[in-house]
Amino acid sequence: MRKINPADQFINTIDQGIRTLFGAPLVTERPDPAKDIEQDDSTLNDKQKRLVVGLMRINHAGEVSAQGLYQGQALTAHTEEVRHSMAKSAQEENDHLDWCERRVKELDGHVSFLNPVWYAGSFTLGAIAGAAGDKWSLGFVAETEKQVVKHLDEHLQQLPQQDKKSQAILEKMKEDELHHATVALEGGGAPLPLPIRKAMGHVSKIMTKTAFHI
Repeated sequence: MRKINPADQFINTIDQGIRTLFGAPLVTERPDPAKDIEQDDSTLNDKQKRLVVGLMRINHAGEVSAQGLYQGQALTAHTEEVRHSMAKSAQEENDHLDWCERRVKELDGHVSFLNPVWYAGSFTLGAIAGAAGDKWSLGFVAETEKQVVKHLDEHLQQLPQQDKKSQAILEKMKEDELHHATVALEGGGAPLPLPIRKAMGHVSKIMTKTAFHI
């Protein structure tokens, strides 16, 4: 196999960005956790549907951001091992993108109109983290996933009890995010300074509040 050079990596990054925002993301062979769940969505009233759509739109936007983060970090990673780890996690996050978008559309909703903004901002942060060094890049992943898990727990508590489909998707996403955080720490990720962790939390809150509506 031909060795991937910087030009190849750059073209691949552009391709992944286009697929994330406007095309079909490259997913794994894992099934949609909600696929085999028999559920009549008409049992959800209009207020519950708006809530579910908003929450799943937030999670979809979060996965768009994750793609930007991973692609930015892969582009500036210092070692091939870290670049490969980022690529593998990114593909699993693509599954989440697919699952969340499908659920939103099942309920006649739309994904966030600001997805290009979320992607661009996260890509920039990822590239900066990657350039700072692999231990900080991996530490950034671990902290991001930790905060995502917190949001997923909150969303699971807010979902209507009868919405088993959305619950199944978020439970599987939570399992994956915890795994990605563990992999990042075991790969040498360094704990981020408290000010950076707090800043990440504030940015996350802005994104979630905005993506719920737009």
